[in-house]
Amino acid sequence: MSASERAAAARSWLFVPGDSEKKLAKGVGTSADILLIDLEDAVAESAKPAARETVAAFLRANADQRDRLWVRINPLQGPHALHDLAAIVPARPGGVMLPKPRGRADVERLDHFLTALEVAAGDQPGLTQVIIVATETPQGMLATGSYEGVARLAAMTWGAEDIATAIGAITNRRADGSYDFPYQLARTFCVVGAAAAGVPAIETIHGDFRDEAGLEAVATEARRAGFRGMMAIHPAQVDIINRAFTPSEAELVAAREIVDLFAANPGLGTIGHRGEMLDLPHLNRAKAVLARGGAA
Repeated sequence: MSASERAAAARSWLFVPGDSEKKLAKGVGTSADILLIDLEDAVAESAKPAARETVAAFLRANADQRDRLWVRINPLQGPHALHDLAAIVPARPGGVMLPKPRGRADVERLDHFLTALEVAAGDQPGLTQVIIVATETPQGMLATGSYEGVARLAAMTWGAEDIATAIGAITNRRADGSYDFPYQLARTFCVVGAAAAGVPAIETIHGDFRDEAGLEAVATEARRAGFRGMMAIHPAQVDIINRAFTPSEAELVAAREIVDLFAANPGLGTIGHRGEMLDLPHLNRAKAVLARGGAA
């Protein structure tokens, strides 16, 4: 499986600190579809040089799993991103996560850096895929619809913490624990922007890894809303996320009924089924469910 195919099918994206060999070893042994090896927030400033070497060595030691081993680099605006890329690209990660992009130009700039490093390493340009955290800056949040056709882009996700800081919010949550309006908007921009770009939208983290019921509820709702997977911060979250983003047997049966019904009536654009009128959008959603369940 290529890294782009892996991203298209991934349900769970597990963050793992890049400076911990123990946690890296534990992470690769989980059922996470993709590991996001973190060189940004999880690694202290003084520890970043050593972490780069740790990550590069880990990538080389696990080259047979490169499609699921991705690395979150530091933002392009800061002093670390090029050092991150220079260390990890020769070790051939499946992809990189770009935090805090300000828009399409940042992803295109990253593409140029990756191409130069891939060629220097003797690899085919385009080998390394990209996922962006699209809403961490005000500029980025307003540019979520601008990524159609951008090279390497394989997925988009969102975050509510950095954007809250950027706009001067005291908190990003309401009293009942739900996201306040600007962050609901960021989430919406992500899922719609990803659809415009033709890539999967990935739900942000659920911060309390002990709250299994809450995670299941969030993940289930996210899938209903159009997200194709979800970020995890702890191995205990992975199986819950994988289940939530895998169609149930009942869903697969219902989707197969719809597809078969349209196949049996090729001349009809609208068909009555179980008290509901179905048309092309229903057929397309049914086909998508079957594809996600491996039953297309």
